[in-house]
Order: sequence, then C-alpha cells, then structure tokens
Amino acid sequence: MLDLPVIERKPRNVPPLSEADQKRLLRQMMLIRNFENQAMELFRQGLIKGSAHSSVGQEAISAGACSALDLRDFVMTHHRGHGHCIAKGASLPRMMAELMGRVDGYSGGLGGSMHIADLKLNILGANGIVGAGIGLSLGAALAAQQCGDGGIGIVFFGDGAANEGVFHETVNLAAVKRLPLILFCENNLYGVSTQMRAVTAGGSIANRAAGYGIPGEKIDGNDLIQVYEIVAEAAARARAGEGPTLIEAMTYRWGDHSMRAKLPNYRASEEEEAWRARDPVAFLGRQLGMDESAMKQMADEVAAEVDAAVVYGKASVEPASEVLAPAVVAPIRRVEPQPAPGARLLSYTDAVAEAISQEMQRDPSVFIIGQDIARIGGVFGSTRGLLEKFGPERVIDSPISEQAIAGAAIGAAMMGRRAIAEVQFFDFVTLMMDMIVNQAAKYRFMLGGKPSLPVVIRGPQGSGVRLAAQHSQSLEAWFAHVPGLVVLAPSTPYDAKGLLIAAIRDDNPVLVIEHKKLYLGPATPVPEAPYELQIGRAEIKRTGTDVTLVASLSMVAEALRAADQLASEGLSAEVIDLRTLRPLDMDTILASVRKTNRCVIVHEAWRTGGLGGEIAAEISEKAFDSLDAPVMRLGAVDVPTPYNDRLERAVVPDAKAIADAARTVAFGTRN
Repeated sequence: MLDLPVIERKPRNVPPLSEADQKRLLRQMMLIRNFENQAMELFRQGLIKGSAHSSVGQEAISAGACSALDLRDFVMTHHRGHGHCIAKGASLPRMMAELMGRVDGYSGGLGGSMHIADLKLNILGANGIVGAGIGLSLGAALAAQQCGDGGIGIVFFGDGAANEGVFHETVNLAAVKRLPLILFCENNLYGVSTQMRAVTAGGSIANRAAGYGIPGEKIDGNDLIQVYEIVAEAAARARAGEGPTLIEAMTYRWGDHSMRAKLPNYRASEEEEAWRARDPVAFLGRQLGMDESAMKQMADEVAAEVDAAVVYGKASVEPASEVLAPAVVAPIRRVEPQPAPGARLLSYTDAVAEAISQEMQRDPSVFIIGQDIARIGGVFGSTRGLLEKFGPERVIDSPISEQAIAGAAIGAAMMGRRAIAEVQFFDFVTLMMDMIVNQAAKYRFMLGGKPSLPVVIRGPQGSGVRLAAQHSQSLEAWFAHVPGLVVLAPSTPYDAKGLLIAAIRDDNPVLVIEHKKLYLGPATPVPEAPYELQIGRAEIKRTGTDVTLVASLSMVAEALRAADQLASEGLSAEVIDLRTLRPLDMDTILASVRKTNRCVIVHEAWRTGGLGGEIAAEISEKAFDSLDAPVMRLGAVDVPTPYNDRLERAVVPDAKAIADAARTVAFGTRN
C-alpha cells in the first residue's frame, strides 16, 4: 500500500502569492530541475566527479520556502541543497563551476557540490554530515536574535537527520531561547535506502514539536503554495519573537540517493510512478492554467540559462595547489611584544575570567555559552562575575547538550559573532567532535578560504584532582592533528589571560586547553590591562646549555622543578613551554636543540600517539646532525587515569622522571 499523503491547505494569515509570483516560482522550479538534470549529465560525462545529490521532485520546497524569506534571512542547507541555493538567489554559473571543481566556483573548486555557500546572500552553506546544519543553524539563529534586526533563518534537513541527536538538542535549546528559526524537514521517505517509517518512532516528525512546546505541522511538500504559506506564517512568528516552528513536508526524490549511487532496487516501481504523477512543476502549471506551449516556452528559457552556466563552468580553469595552504586558516594576527608581568597577583582561574570579561567589554559581538557558567560562574569559577556584568543574553547557561553548545558557538561565528563555548570538562569534547572537526575546522577551506570563523572552544583537561578516568584525560593530540584548528595550552595565569585574549580576537576556530590543576595553583603576576600573546610562538621559560626540556600545561612546572634539580648537579637545562600546540613553534625548539644537542619532550597525554612523537620526528628530520643522543619522550602510561591518588600520580610524568630522562640523554645513565 502506497503512502501518498493527502494534506489539504489551511487558511493562513499571510499575503497570498500573486499570479505573477506563482509564474516566477514555477520558472524557478523549472530552473532547479534543469540544473539538476544537467548536473546528472555532466556527471555521466565525467565533468562532475565524486558525487552530487539531486533534488529533482522536491523543487516546490526550495522555491516555496525561500520565497517567504528576504535577504537578511539565512538559509542552512544539506547535501541535497542545490535547489535551496538557487531559490535564495545563488549564481548558476558559479554553482556549476563549483560542481566541476573550477576556480570560478563559489569555493574555488575546494568544496564541491556539498559545500556551496554565498555569505552575501546569507546562504551559509550546505553540509556533507547528516544533521550537522541543524546544530549550526542554532548558532546562526542565536546571532540573528542578538543582532535584533528582525532577521530569521531556516534550516533544511532530511527525514534521516531528524533521528540524529543534534536534532533534539537543537530543537530543545531553540525552543527554550525562543530563537527565530524554522526547522524544515524534507521527508522524502528514505534515508539512502532505508524507509523512514521503519526507523522513525511515532510516525510523524512534525508531531515531535509538541514535546518541545513549539508549533509543528505536516504539509504537502509538492504543493508550492502550501509550502510558501506555512513558511511565511512561521517566519512571521519568528520575527515577532515567538520562537521556532517545525515543519515536515512530505515529498519524494525522483532519482537515487546520489548521482554516484548504483544501489539495488529498494523502491517499488508503482510507488515511483505514483509520486512522479504528483510532479510539483506540472501541478503548479495546471493550477495556473498554462498550456503545453506556455510550459515549453518557459522550459526552453531556463534551459538556455543553465546551458550558459555550463559553458561558464567548462571555461573556468582548475585550481592550482598553491591555493590549498592559505585556505586552511586565516592569517594569524601579529601582536606587540608581550608586556612585563608586573607585580599584581592573579590566579589562573581569575586570569581566564578577566580575559573573557575584558574582551566582552571591548567587543559587543563576544558572548559565551556553556553549562552552569552564568549564575554560579562555572564549576571551576572561570566565568564568575560575568553574568552580573553582561546579562543572560551574552552569558548563556545551556542545557547539558554538548552538540548544541558547539553548534551555537560555531553557527554564531558564521554570522560574524565572536563566540566562546565552554566545555565543562574537556573529556566531554568527545560529544562535540563533529562540530569541531568536521564543521569548524573545515568551514573556511570548504568555502574556498574566504570566510573567517572566530570561535573559541575552551575548558579544563588533565589529571591530578582525583576525578578518575572520564574526567581526567589529556586529549590535545587529537586536535593538534586537524588542519584548520588552532590549539593553545597556557601553563601560567599570565599565559592564560594573554593567550585567551589572542584566541578571542583571532579569526580562526581556536581550542584553548586549560588544566584543572592549574586552576588550583598559586596566584602569579598578571598585568591588569588587556594584552595578547603571540599565537604560534613558544616561550623559553629557562635558558640552558646542556639539554632541552620541551613541555606544555602542567608539565611546564614539573620541567622547571627538574631543571632546578639538574642545576644542582651541574647539568644546565633549557625549558621550553610550547604555549601553542598547533601551529607548533618548531623554530624555537630546533634552535635550542642545535645549542644543547639533547632533548627530552614531556606531556601529560598518553605517550603513544602523543604530540611528543611529532616533535621528536621534526627534530630528527631537521636537526639530526646536532643530536648527541636520541630524543626522549615522556608521557602518561597507556592506561585510563586511575582514581586512587597514589596511582594517579604514578601514571603521569613528574620532575623526577624528567630529570632522569635528562640524565639519560646527557650521560647515558639514570640516577
């Protein structure tokens, strides 16, 4: 039995579409269909490679929904997003050039079909990760609300994405904050090949809205007028501050999941034929009373427009490899020489709070979101006092929803806000990995190296306070591995303030990794005036001539203690604090090793796969002739952090272990 919805139009309190508007939108639907069919043909010819996802059969959704928006409104789309881009006004020639991987494409050939955006039109981009756009739209809507100019947004997603956790986290927070967001599910009945009804409880995605206290409606996605009217009504609600709306539009894709897919037949032929008979283009043409001749004339006009786009794409050249590196990260800011620490004493925690406060005071686009950060100032006190100064609109207590926190910050940064997301314990960053690694890190690159993404993800990691295996990890190597991220690791209150201010002002996604033990450490000199420390520059904490000790975070203090012990034995150790883990300051490390001829690298993270291996490899490749002994690496024992305090201390390097390693590289023996 075929699941063909019969959904009657309801009266809506919105301006009706004139006949001229309907004809314009009919033409737009034809344009989308022709573009998709041409893309399929170019794929068969090998001019479009990889894959692309056709929206043929779903054109009424793109045209109808976007006709209810204006320029200030953003659109967040998904991998089947060509139609949304066209309906919002994107350039067909630039889209076609991007599908062909050419320099005149929207992303200069670096993004392809699934990563088309036009930020001037507030088309924030498509996405190859199912459901990711939902989380990003949360932040974009938050930015729209903060700007207060009446702008709203719509996020398109498929029925499969409605079963991702980020869907529920987003809807919940959007409802709580009454964000100006339309959540539009294009239910084409299949996630790749799996029937929606076989994997979705409750039978209706729209019905889920009731659980979040927002309107939810199920509509005929092949009826352009119905789509326009419901989106226009939802847009009016959003502009009036009444919050989000969830729309489920029943529709059908005529083709397979992707142009590349050659899947076994998983849909009944009678189902496909029945849905083709509900062709949204033909349906609107009949409503307008257009005869075959008028329809053909319009189809010929759009065909000529798409043909011109194909010619443009073919004429564009392929990108050169020189474009790759500049597209990964925006240029790192160059800052003045670092100021003297002065005499004022400040704790690590208070230094973090002061950095955030001073930047929020300086720049009204800066805000912070996280769990328990407002009323109590965070579980470690690093945001204490901010709520009283800046209010709940800029110091936002979130649900326990890590994907939503990250999505809110990253999506807001896409809209030009400077967002800070606090991870309560850095172990929980595992729940943010897609947003950080697949979204934030790749956004600039996928869009051809054009946009900036000023977002900071910060929070405490590390052992030493008896919080056991799931609250004590050191995970920095994961992020230092990822192009597109900047990773900072302040080891003192002075560094914590200066590096965090630099991170907030930077135009890249920056992870600021703090340390729980350092939160509990002594107050040390920190200037009161705002200052930046140079990202990408290590600091020599102590000069020496016999061995180089390279350390980060809590291990810097241990390395300095080891250096004191070694000095009493006549061995001069130079201690380097990495400060920045990506990009690494290898110049400072190599210069030191060429002077001392020996090196010990220490970090609290597990030794296997740790950053020490990368540094050691760089030294071996670039300063091998200067080495009088092999480089030694120290890291945590390859076990989860134990709860017992003696065992916890035993698995992490300390000053004694560092001093022993230094003696080994210096003399070949341990004390």
